[in-house]
Amino acid sequence: MRVTLEKSSGVRGAMPLPGGKQIFCLLWAIILLSQWVHGQHCIWYGECGNSTAVQEKKLNCNYTGPPKPLPDEGLELLQELCPGLVYGDNRVCCDTQQLTTLKSNIQIPLQYLSRCPACFFNFMTLFCELTCSPRQSQFVEATDFSPDPEQNKTNVLKVSYYLSQTFANAMYNACSDVQAPSTNVRALSLLCGRDASECTPQNWIEYMFDINNGQAPFAIKPVFSDAPIMSMTPMSNRTFNCTQYLDDGSGPCSCQDCSKACGPTPVPPPLLPPWTILGLDAMTLIMWCSYIAFLFIFFGVVLGAWCYRRRMVTSEYGPILDSNQPYSVNSDGTDFVDEATCCETLGERFENLLRVIFSRWGSLCVRQPLIVILTSLVLVSICSAGLSYMRITTNPVELWSSPSSRARQEKDYFDQHFGPFFRTEQLIITTTWDNPGSFSPQSGPDIYFSPMLNISLLHQVLDLQTEITNLTAEYKGETVTLQDICVSPLAPYNDNCTILSVLNYYQNSHEVLDHVFADEFYTYFDYHTHFLYCVSSPTALDDTGHFHDPCMGTYGGPVFPWLVLGGFEDNAYNNATALVITFPVNNYLNDTEKLGKALAWEKVFIDFVKNYRNPNLIISFSSERSIEDEIDRESSSDVTTILISYVIMFVYISLALGHINNCRTLLVDSKISLGIAGILIVLSSVACSLGIFSYIGIPLTLIVIEVIPFLVLAVGVDNIFIIVQTYQRDERLSEEELHQQIGRILGEVAPSMFLSSFSETVAFFLGALSTMPAVRTFSLFAGLAVFIDFLLQISCFVSLLGLDIQRQEANRTDILCCVKLSDGPQEKSEGCLFRFFKKIYAPFILKDWVRPLVVAVFVGMLSFSIAVVNKVEIGLEQTLSMPDDSYMLDYFRNLSEYLHTGPPVYFVVEDGHDYKTSEGQNAVCGGVGCNNDSLVQQIYAASLLHNYTKISNVPSSWLDDYFDWVKPQSSCCRYYNATGAFCNASVVDKSCVHCRPMTSSGKQRPTGTEFMHFLPMFLSDNPNIKCGKGGHAAYSTAVDLKENDTDVGATYFMSYHTILKTSADYIDAMKMVRELTDNITQAITPHDKSYRVFPYSIFYVFYEQYLTIVHDTAFNLGVSLLAIFVVSTVLLGFELWSGVLVSLTIAMILVNMFGVMWLWSISLNAVSLVNLVMSCGISVEFCSHIVRAFSVSTKSSRVERAEEALAHMGSSVFSGITLTKFGGILILALSKSQIFQIFYFRMYLAIVLLGATHGLIFLPVLLSYAGPSVNKAKAMAARNRVVGSERERLIY
Repeated sequence: MRVTLEKSSGVRGAMPLPGGKQIFCLLWAIILLSQWVHGQHCIWYGECGNSTAVQEKKLNCNYTGPPKPLPDEGLELLQELCPGLVYGDNRVCCDTQQLTTLKSNIQIPLQYLSRCPACFFNFMTLFCELTCSPRQSQFVEATDFSPDPEQNKTNVLKVSYYLSQTFANAMYNACSDVQAPSTNVRALSLLCGRDASECTPQNWIEYMFDINNGQAPFAIKPVFSDAPIMSMTPMSNRTFNCTQYLDDGSGPCSCQDCSKACGPTPVPPPLLPPWTILGLDAMTLIMWCSYIAFLFIFFGVVLGAWCYRRRMVTSEYGPILDSNQPYSVNSDGTDFVDEATCCETLGERFENLLRVIFSRWGSLCVRQPLIVILTSLVLVSICSAGLSYMRITTNPVELWSSPSSRARQEKDYFDQHFGPFFRTEQLIITTTWDNPGSFSPQSGPDIYFSPMLNISLLHQVLDLQTEITNLTAEYKGETVTLQDICVSPLAPYNDNCTILSVLNYYQNSHEVLDHVFADEFYTYFDYHTHFLYCVSSPTALDDTGHFHDPCMGTYGGPVFPWLVLGGFEDNAYNNATALVITFPVNNYLNDTEKLGKALAWEKVFIDFVKNYRNPNLIISFSSERSIEDEIDRESSSDVTTILISYVIMFVYISLALGHINNCRTLLVDSKISLGIAGILIVLSSVACSLGIFSYIGIPLTLIVIEVIPFLVLAVGVDNIFIIVQTYQRDERLSEEELHQQIGRILGEVAPSMFLSSFSETVAFFLGALSTMPAVRTFSLFAGLAVFIDFLLQISCFVSLLGLDIQRQEANRTDILCCVKLSDGPQEKSEGCLFRFFKKIYAPFILKDWVRPLVVAVFVGMLSFSIAVVNKVEIGLEQTLSMPDDSYMLDYFRNLSEYLHTGPPVYFVVEDGHDYKTSEGQNAVCGGVGCNNDSLVQQIYAASLLHNYTKISNVPSSWLDDYFDWVKPQSSCCRYYNATGAFCNASVVDKSCVHCRPMTSSGKQRPTGTEFMHFLPMFLSDNPNIKCGKGGHAAYSTAVDLKENDTDVGATYFMSYHTILKTSADYIDAMKMVRELTDNITQAITPHDKSYRVFPYSIFYVFYEQYLTIVHDTAFNLGVSLLAIFVVSTVLLGFELWSGVLVSLTIAMILVNMFGVMWLWSISLNAVSLVNLVMSCGISVEFCSHIVRAFSVSTKSSRVERAEEALAHMGSSVFSGITLTKFGGILILALSKSQIFQIFYFRMYLAIVLLGATHGLIFLPVLLSYAGPSVNKAKAMAARNRVVGSERERLIY
């Protein structure tokens, strides 16, 4: 506003004014003039002396004259930095040097805030108006000065900057959401001197103007007011919010950097409520109702049938008993064939074929025992020799993840393109001290500090940390140090190891930790203030304190507080009750030499920490090799328990096989040697199976070694008892030789043994179709072992049985065969267990009043198990895989209690995406102009729902940081004009020029060859005080350059999961992030490309199995049941109904196993699935023998046939499996291993008890109600075989 004063008499057309009014106008004109003069003068111009606060920076020269025009060079800078001041004659209150200084000072904010044009515009308005505004004196007041004798000028030492509160709020609001991609935090966390959540408009501006921040050369006091204060008018220039376009055409900020641009906050879908009916669990209610309905119907039918039988006393097999009927067993059978059905005849002929084959084979084995035994030994030796090629897999990845699985393929892809995930050595340290401390700041209340942050303890922890870094190991004669194997992200420029520790805030130095600046009144700076500053701004290179200590770690990267502190809430890091120290170590994909060095150092690390003693520190720790080591140790420690278990079973078998007729013949009737031989045959079958697959090259697993002997022992011992006890109960016919008798016995029992063994073999081999390596390997080894065991039993064991019987008949003692007792009368009597089953147990179970109760109880058990089958938990907690005394248990507990971040997750974009085009860039990036459904934007949106998606942070985006780095306004991207080589921002050299010109095209994102020209420079640039965007530390492994750095291959964008504590958390996290990447793939992949985006985290290969464990369980058990049904149907003589009953009973056992798992807190995982598959096989032993005995029985009624089958086979099954296993299983309860106690002791006990009760209680009752009718062809064939023989009187 210009005012011209003239005399009233000289003003043409002016009206004379009265005297008073003239005086008033004169005063008003003077006021306006004073305002104009004040508004048009500067408070400084140019630079004078050096700052005492920041030595390398200058103070401004005091100047109260009018603004001055700029030369062309300065005008270019003004246009670049403060285009709003370029108008009129371009007079400003700063010279070219001040503009150059301003450009240098705003480099770090530019690199972080320019992602959001509105934010950076407002930010630059703040500093441009302060530095250069021609209206400077209206809102800036110089309040302190100092002389500059060298230039004979005055320095400005302190100013007051009057700011509109509205402007400050608008600037803050536009910047509050701007992200710093490389650090996964908001930019204000790096620029506000505190965490972004604690930053406000006032304290942000105050921090930037604070002379103690290490950047401001003189003090600037901001004064916030929307109204004029005295003669000062607060600066209130126009601002833009982050959703607005700028005048230069710049677009609104992205959703990631401006929450207002995102629209409504996404809401996670509601959790599915539990399925209820009338407020009760639906499955429970349905099964209760079903069970009650069943009981009504069943008992009604039973009662009706009982009443009917009372009125109509007729046997269901009356016609069979009637000798006048052609198919009666008492008839001569001449008309039987015409009456039998085709299937019955076919079944009888198949049964007879098996009987004849096995009879002849048994006779041969007894007649030629040496040939059979020697041949068996040779074959077993040849097969077992393969054990020399045995390879045991303890690698958890090989155990739980199939090479063809998605997680395994994604892991391999990640390892090949970016290198394997680093190895982790970690300490979690707490203290026994309970006395907290406090710090008294100059203003405000005292600040509480937990005992763990006591300086004395920090010194002790630093001593420990230093001792660890100095550890050395020996590997093949070489000395290995941590320096040789650690992760050094800035190597070779900075070889310091990455150590994520709170002590790295103090540069891992006792001296820095002890820095104190105080007087008799206050402590101004010490380790407390440095800690508080660093947890708020971990990337700071200067804590703005007296010593200007950096917060950045010695390795050149930030130390985020949530990674190194534990036991705090929200952001109250001073309340931390635990320190977390992590030493990342390089992992090696195919370099066994380097991997061996890492393993050697880790062993020394483990031994050192185990033996470290400090009464003030409680240390839990883990190394990368710890889990595998502890699993190996667990297996070794449980060898004794397993051996005791097997010894008990061996002793029982050896003693129980013998049938002692009287005390005189005790040593003769004993069958210890035969029992031992039978056990050796079982073990030989296991050795053969292991050897054969070792020849092929299939590695063993600990599950195979621990489980298969148990399985084969169950199957093999059962068959041994059946053969021996059948002989003991048999009478040799007149003129029948021993080999004929044993051949006949084998013909009777071998089909049943073949049925069970072949059913199990087929079921196991089909189980090998599983994609889960542990299940597949177990199924292969188990199937072959069971079948080899059967072959050895019907050959080698039969020959040994023949020799043992000859010994017994020769009255020679067991074991000491050369000793012969005097001859005496040989008596045969039924065994106690057989008599019990025949006389007491079988008749009782099949009483009319007992049978309905049995059905009711077992159907009730089944109903309960069905009701809870969907409640069985899925997963395997890490703690269960460790021994009871493992140091890892403390680590896992503390990890769950103290850790405040989850594992990192990498969003990998496969090779094929075109980053050189604007379309390809917009599909991925998260800044201005990027697609709303870009990769970064979708991950950012997911992080807003972190409780649902399990993603805690926005991703670190190399692409967005590259765009910020390459901007022409930034000092980051420069090269030597002569050579074209990269010139780091810290280099002072006039030959270094900006990569891109300050033109409209130069300000656009680089594309095509230009994009690729500067990208390798970005990836090799180390961050420094002038350029915090260098990509070497953060992104050197994130971008896979190909074709001589002319194109971009695979890349990744890193974020973090939320805290994951349980298996369910890990499973949900993987499931959610996979859904997210599937959506991203659809959004960013062109229709003509086939690459995809996938997530990768170190735990995925272990937990992927749980995404399909339910399907795998249903598939494996379903296939096994189907195999058992088919084989049973065929080998039982094509009796379809018999196969159905066998399969039904086994299915009930399996369902009841799930009920036990729920009751006993056994989760569903690969280990329990292996046990379920095994239980399917063992259940065949409990059921098939009973059903076959029932099917070949010719008694007159189903009850009598069931009673005969239970009497003859029940005792063998009970003594062969149940009692054998019971003693051995109880010993497993003494194991130190939790996995043994839960998954072996509990599940094995449940398998044996459920198998025994279903096979020996429920199945006979079921057969008595719904067993198949007598096969008429088999009945007549049985009659014809004994007609005219001595056995006719025994049977009939």
